[in-house]
Amino acid sequence: MNNYIKLPAVLLLADGTAYHGKAAGKIGTTTGEICFNTGMTGYQEIFTDPSYFGQIMVTTNAHIGNYGIHNEEIESDNIKIAGLVCKNFNITYSRKMAGSSIQDYFLEEKIVGISDVDTRSLVRHIRDKGAMNAIISSEILDIEELKAKLAKVPSMDGLELSSQVSTKEAYEYGDKNAPKRVAVLDLGVKKNILRNFDSRGVFSKVFPAKTSFAEMEKWNPDGYFISNGPGDPSAMPYAIETVKEVLKSEKPLFGICLGHQLLALANDIRTMKMFNGHRGLNHPVKNIIINHCEVTSQNHGFGVIPEDVRNSDKVEITHLNLNDQSIEGIRVKGKKAFSVQYHPESSPGPHDSRYLFDDFVALMNN
Repeated sequence: MNNYIKLPAVLLLADGTAYHGKAAGKIGTTTGEICFNTGMTGYQEIFTDPSYFGQIMVTTNAHIGNYGIHNEEIESDNIKIAGLVCKNFNITYSRKMAGSSIQDYFLEEKIVGISDVDTRSLVRHIRDKGAMNAIISSEILDIEELKAKLAKVPSMDGLELSSQVSTKEAYEYGDKNAPKRVAVLDLGVKKNILRNFDSRGVFSKVFPAKTSFAEMEKWNPDGYFISNGPGDPSAMPYAIETVKEVLKSEKPLFGICLGHQLLALANDIRTMKMFNGHRGLNHPVKNIIINHCEVTSQNHGFGVIPEDVRNSDKVEITHLNLNDQSIEGIRVKGKKAFSVQYHPESSPGPHDSRYLFDDFVALMNN
């Protein structure tokens, strides 16, 4: 482990609120939309989740790094968050399976963070004021200079980001001799989604974000999966068109998170930027089809407009969030197509919703 000296750092929010703390990770400056995650564990999976691309993560759990870094506990090939804000940035760790410290991990990945921040106060502020851009710096401590840099950062509203995190070349995952094949449109897919397909006898081929339906159809898949990912779904006309083409094909379609929003947009249902979004591991969701409640893992700053869904003659609601009654799942009438806003693959999080992968496989078998 590298020597670690706590140098001063500052976090500045777009509304002018400043928090002072200590440098964590690389000495430098980073910007992004600030958000918070209420999960008590799984920090490495959160750091590497492509859906967090362009965002500064605030962890509500007081200790981050305390169980070290494990090479296999990743959801993509590198860290995707823009920066980290935490209370205690634990350099020492106590797990034999861990291969390195969080500080070495951040230095290797060139991630800027700030620790020793009153994250309870910060989260209350974000919760009340809403999501906004922020800047972290351990090299510039002058507030006015930071304000000038922060003013140049674009809003997440209207940003297309999936093409920046998607694979550049198509690749395969799983057993080529598996009974079923699914084409995965990679808008920021998590590795655990592919693991869930593989464990159910489904061979996946992962395609770049802007791959056309015609190109994927050449592979002759049994079904299509539209992945999670970052950014504003309404800024992705290419993906909306692809989803429309899949629906016309009558083949089974399953969407998660961003994939859920795109399925809605393909059926003339608008999306919106949420005040804060949902990010955590214990969000209660009700499956209203079978009258069943499940605890879910969530990570999204955009959502579908509930009134549009309720007024639509093309889709029906399957899942509702029990905290705020937002729409968590839909299925298209007369089609083998459905989606959920939350993350049934979890990682991290509960496994209550993994039956959805079984439901998708069942559609491909029929």
